[in-house]
Amino acid sequence: MHRRNFLGTAALAATALMLPIAGSHRAFAATSRKRLLPPALNPGDTVALVSPSGATDDPLDLQLAQEAMEALGLKVKVAPHFAARHGHLAGSDGERAGDLNAMFGDKDVKAIICVRGGSGAARLLPLLDYGLIRRNPKVLLGYSDITALHNALLSQAGLVSFHGPIGAGSWNAFNADQFRRVFFEREQMQYRNTAEKGDELVQRRNRTVTITGGKAQGELVGGNLSVLVALAGSPYLPDFSGKILFLEDVSEAPYRIDRMLSTLRLMGALDKVAGVIFGECTECDPGNGYGSLTLPQIFDDYFKPLKIPAYRGAMIGHIRQQFIVPVGGRVEMDADAGTFRMLEPVFQS
Repeated sequence: MHRRNFLGTAALAATALMLPIAGSHRAFAATSRKRLLPPALNPGDTVALVSPSGATDDPLDLQLAQEAMEALGLKVKVAPHFAARHGHLAGSDGERAGDLNAMFGDKDVKAIICVRGGSGAARLLPLLDYGLIRRNPKVLLGYSDITALHNALLSQAGLVSFHGPIGAGSWNAFNADQFRRVFFEREQMQYRNTAEKGDELVQRRNRTVTITGGKAQGELVGGNLSVLVALAGSPYLPDFSGKILFLEDVSEAPYRIDRMLSTLRLMGALDKVAGVIFGECTECDPGNGYGSLTLPQIFDDYFKPLKIPAYRGAMIGHIRQQFIVPVGGRVEMDADAGTFRMLEPVFQS
């Protein structure tokens, strides 16, 4: 799930965009497409496990993903190639894209759960049938490399999808509770970090830090910073105007975070957003060498001049307990309190 080969991913994405595209697979330039909500999910429904990115090296992970979904009260259908392998990928591009298209088209499947991240999802974007997806909207859940799918589904089909735990990840009590509240109870969530002092006099874990105070409203866009920036210049990024940008990353040195935020600024994305929520940057430590800007300094350099609400430390990212958030869902953020909340339902009524 680490995003170490950013330049390679960008090159692969650019190559994929040069492939011939026809019919319903044709990509449209990023515009404000009409937002499309998926149908609600209920206990007893069938969910599909798919592997759109990296291969899984331990078959037990696939078994655990299936058992976790069943423990949540769901029936499971596995995509034909979810256990396949092609180099570091979970099958060829055609196989992985075919699985996604097939599961969106399968009337028995009510939601699609991505088994893991890794890399390679951007290679699929020209191969997805967005017309089929618009005719058969449904929940898609995942994070990390799945950021490429979230942004493509939103920009090309207008579909709201969900950034959160992968099938083979930890389904601890917090994540399972998030799943039930979001999908089964359809709760309009208030996202507030858990307060765990442990034996400390003051809370140290899960702290949020205000960068610029204030409140803002808008639709959520974003995800993994490396994957998001690798889509720059493609039609698979949604319009950033008036949006709440949420970001996270893992195993990236501060200078790389700086370079990627610079790309977002140079492409005009940062000037358009209404607010910024940065989750966790896990293992984002400077390497050996002359020295480094700190992450707080980098965030201040890029976000404070925007004069919009911004905070960091939300429970989003490569962490054990993580929020399930609707990409494309309308929220209000409060940078002083370090919280955000849904403003309206994210499922069809």
